Amino acid sequence: MSSSSLAQNHWCNVAYWELRTRVGRLYPVHDASLSIFYDLPQGTGFCLGLLPLSPRSTSVQRTRGKIGHGILLSKEPDGVWAYNRSQHPIFVNSPTLEHHPYLSLTVRRVMPGYSLKVFDYEKSCQIQPPNDLVHMEGPYDPNSVRISFAKGWGPCYSRQFITSCPCWLEILLNNHR
Repeated sequence: MSSSSLAQNHWCNVAYWELRTRVGRLYPVHDASLSIFYDLPQGTGFCLGLLPLSPRSTSVQRTRGKIGHGILLSKEPDGVWAYNRSQHPIFVNSPTLEHHPYLSLTVRRVMPGYSLKVFDYEKSCQIQPPNDLVHMEGPYDPNSVRISFAKGWGPCYSRQFITSCPCWLEILLNNHR
């Protein structure tokens, strides 16, 4: 296949962030599943431990150490699932986590060994543009999922925005219809 054909065949891009700084490039996902981990011997997937080193705060260093086996993202017929393979919870925000067709500010905790459908294709077709973005930081994308390792954010946490979380992922879904 040509490189242009391959570029068109990925179902999402993954961006890794430390606080407000993106680390490394966008990682295109071509396979139906992707392991995202910090340090997994003989593992295949997106290894966060191999990303360029930059000066890090102690909270970032501590949280990076908690990622461990990380997560498995899986594209299924009904949506995208995240399986928490680490020893610590992950926290997820997605526009399809709520039952109503509006912007979701809900952050769900996924304990180690559990999974969550982080994006529902059917629900995504019913999402209406938000009227009030006061509680959002950054642009609104109805086809993105945000996952934080070990630290939650939102109205129930000391961190109000995901950009205050030490280590997090942004899953940018391509056209899924």
